[in-house]
Amino acid sequence: MNDRKQHVINKAHQLFIEKGYQATSIQDILDFSCISKGTFYKYFSSKSELLIAIYKATFKTLQKERDDLLIGKSPSDIEVFIKQLELQMISNRKNKLIALYEEVMSTNDADLKQYIRIARLRSLRWMFCRFIDIFGEKNKPYLFDCAIMFQGLLQNNLQYNRLATDSNEKISNVVRYSVNRLVKMVAEVAEADEQLHQPELLEKWLPGLQKNNHELIDQFYKIVNPMRNCITKHFQDKNEQEKYHELLDFIQEEIMHTRAPRKFLIESAIHTIQNNPAFIWEKELHQLNQIITSFFGQLEENEEDEH
Repeated sequence: MNDRKQHVINKAHQLFIEKGYQATSIQDILDFSCISKGTFYKYFSSKSELLIAIYKATFKTLQKERDDLLIGKSPSDIEVFIKQLELQMISNRKNKLIALYEEVMSTNDADLKQYIRIARLRSLRWMFCRFIDIFGEKNKPYLFDCAIMFQGLLQNNLQYNRLATDSNEKISNVVRYSVNRLVKMVAEVAEADEQLHQPELLEKWLPGLQKNNHELIDQFYKIVNPMRNCITKHFQDKNEQEKYHELLDFIQEEIMHTRAPRKFLIESAIHTIQNNPAFIWEKELHQLNQIITSFFGQLEENEEDEH
């Protein structure tokens, strides 16, 4: 991002935290950022567009930090999920996101309200996907309901905890307490075999994120299937065969079946394949990288269309 634009975003965010969104005027932003009105409108068409840029920058940083916690860890490790939640709650508090959400929802700005709704649905989708990682596919029919209930449980626990303290240590306690209740909740709902909402509702609410590009999928299989055959022929060691089959399985699962595919983990898997002592797939991996780049480019375009 342009440094000047990022400067305006940072300064405006500081003002919104200190004064509130509605109480901050564009002139306040111009004065605090030491820019002209022409410079402001070069980057943003309105104050609401600037606020959306703040949200996007904050979420992008949070997403990277959450993903970094998964590097070298199993997605099913609930301790990693607890750390991700702690990071998210601390970020929300530091950036006053909840207060800004509430202020926006009290305005008449339809575009901002729609953006907040989409952002909340994406947060719900992330949590649902993480629940599948942790609690497994067998519990998937119940995990969308659990994600909805857990969001309410966690937010209310944090809200009332704030009456007592603002320390991040207490945030950690609240997150762990809430996750412990979540584990019991999932077990109880699954045992009762009760379902209130269908997980497919997410696809209805976020229609632009469905992965239906059959051409890309066909290309993916045309590249990966010969690589699988080559693994069996080229590697005599069964452990080596299993290792590379598992890496391809992981990439395929992320691309084909994960609602929130993690690009950095896919790139890490490809890097591991590429660094084997007897590297034999230069052409295939180049094609695979092109497909993955196109795939994530398509997802980003869909997300931009929603905004």
